[in-house]
Amino acid sequence: MKTGEKMDYLKEMKQLRDTLNEHGYRYYVLDNPTISDYEYDHMLRRLEDLEKEHPDEITPDSPTQRVGGRVLTQFESVVHEVPLESLQDVFSPEEVSDFGTRMTEALGGTTYSVEPKVDGLSVALEYRNGTFVRGATRGDGRVGEDVTENLRTIKSIPMVLPEKLPHLIVRGEVYMSHKVFDELNTMRELKGESLFANPRNAAAGSLRQLDSKVAAQRRLDIQIFNLQFCEGREFETHSETLDYLKTQNFKVIPYRVVHTIAQCNEEILDLNEKRDSFPFDMDGAVVKLNNLTDRETLGSTAKSPRWAIAYKYPPEQKPSKVVDIVVQVGRTGVLTPKAVVEPVHLAGTTVTNATLHNQDYITEKDIRIGDTVLVQKAGEIIPEIVSVDLSKRPTDSIPYHLPEQCPVCGAPVSRDIDGAAVRCTGAECPAQLIRNIMHFVSRDAMDIDGVGPAVLQQMIDKALIASPADLYYLEEGAISGLDRMGKKSAQNTMKAIEKSKKNDLSRLLYALGIRQVGAKAGKVLAAHFKTFDAFANTTLDELTEIQDIGPITAQFILEWLASSQSQHLIQRLKDAGVNMEYLEKHVNNHFEGMTFVLTGSLTKFTRQEAAKLVEERGGKAASTVSKKTTYVVAGENAGSKLAKAQELDIPILTEDEFFSML
Repeated sequence: MKTGEKMDYLKEMKQLRDTLNEHGYRYYVLDNPTISDYEYDHMLRRLEDLEKEHPDEITPDSPTQRVGGRVLTQFESVVHEVPLESLQDVFSPEEVSDFGTRMTEALGGTTYSVEPKVDGLSVALEYRNGTFVRGATRGDGRVGEDVTENLRTIKSIPMVLPEKLPHLIVRGEVYMSHKVFDELNTMRELKGESLFANPRNAAAGSLRQLDSKVAAQRRLDIQIFNLQFCEGREFETHSETLDYLKTQNFKVIPYRVVHTIAQCNEEILDLNEKRDSFPFDMDGAVVKLNNLTDRETLGSTAKSPRWAIAYKYPPEQKPSKVVDIVVQVGRTGVLTPKAVVEPVHLAGTTVTNATLHNQDYITEKDIRIGDTVLVQKAGEIIPEIVSVDLSKRPTDSIPYHLPEQCPVCGAPVSRDIDGAAVRCTGAECPAQLIRNIMHFVSRDAMDIDGVGPAVLQQMIDKALIASPADLYYLEEGAISGLDRMGKKSAQNTMKAIEKSKKNDLSRLLYALGIRQVGAKAGKVLAAHFKTFDAFANTTLDELTEIQDIGPITAQFILEWLASSQSQHLIQRLKDAGVNMEYLEKHVNNHFEGMTFVLTGSLTKFTRQEAAKLVEERGGKAASTVSKKTTYVVAGENAGSKLAKAQELDIPILTEDEFFSML
């Protein structure tokens, strides 16, 4: 390669990196984008292409390095150079005033910084010569965990700083924004996964993912609130350090410097009033001495610094009246009751609704329409009813019970045998539509490629589909006009839909979403009944005689088959030409009686594909190693499962050896 050509692509790569990082800073830190997503994505694609051609020229500050990809077996321990101390909690304005008195007695006049206390996960970020080199969780304050790879995926953390100081350590709080939290839980609900309880739990779980790709998908954010260590610069006040960190492209916590402890209490109240304006959860306010020399003079106790406190907001409670109780049907069919209450101002917002969770919660607190109740924000997020004032209960009130039919589609409801949830049983219930169709088209079900959540939502919004069966009645012209669905994509989608008609009965049985009928049960049922008609005419006795089909699953199957919505769905699938028969596969059963455990990264196929190959040959794919395990197939970066197999002296196969056995 000629020198001039090399200089050209190096120059272009640097220009793209600088431009993308500048726009990333404007978007993720300043929240003030100056170009469209399309323009940004176009430049990023060009940089990705250049880096594929010249991988040796990839730099740490390249925005392409934020997608994650490295999979760890465990987190390494990190001893913090400067301890990440916890703060002393206070719970009243009087305690804040007492803190101020102690400061005045020890120092005379002083100033304070008052900041919102982010409810997230505390981390330290370390930079050498201006480049991010390591990030660690707080842990016990002295020893944390190295989560560098996951922190790299947080786009508001600069990888390279404008000023190349020899050594810099900052402390921040990693959090998940309210918007991302809602979107994440919505997607988990659609997939039938358990929901995160709150943004803090979601952030903590995401930051401790061993696979950094998962962390990248969670779109975490950070607020920097302290300069831990700095070599090459001197500062007199905390506010100076925060202002400096802003110039280094950090997203810095908002703060206000005040001169009296009375002003601190005023600022604490003001922060409480505007807490809903922040993108993060806050569970209090932090009061710190602003002068750094004063901090050194006071020092720390064994547990916390003497120069700072954390004011924890008490849950605000106010009386209101239950005007009505309404029932919402979630995407998984769960009926969730909600109390409509007279408007009441709580924690900075006007509350008109309060969650009632489930029937057990209503019964336990005996909440009725017309009751005067005490309302608070649970975890400062979700309004809930704390108690009922029985002295003000109307004489004609009656206990409340959830309806026996779905309020959306009229299908019977069924209570979970192992829980408090009450669910709609309708196979075509509009409230469950997108979740049902997402399951129907998923890989292990009908495997219809190109029909993701965004496309499905458009189809529903445009009234193109109102049931999984409607997929088989779509026309190419109708879907080619959807966003990001051109003519070629529409053709491929139509081919995938047509191809799915030939799937085995086992896939269809799983795709129908019958409770407790997973992919394995679908195979067992298809092999037993051979046709859907035979399956539809089964009895409880016949079902319970089938291996792996218990009485609870059998009852769910019979309830599903008896539903008029289910019968309508099946008839439309039949009319569309969807296969309703078991297609016997002529594969030998030489893995019969064997149990395989797959671990590490496989290259010839995914673990899911490998498990399927084992099951097709009569074997069992398990997730844990035990004495009953026949073989462990170990790919790259195999971890604890490999160690367990070695400990139990279980034969270990390489991927090539496993492939030969197939």
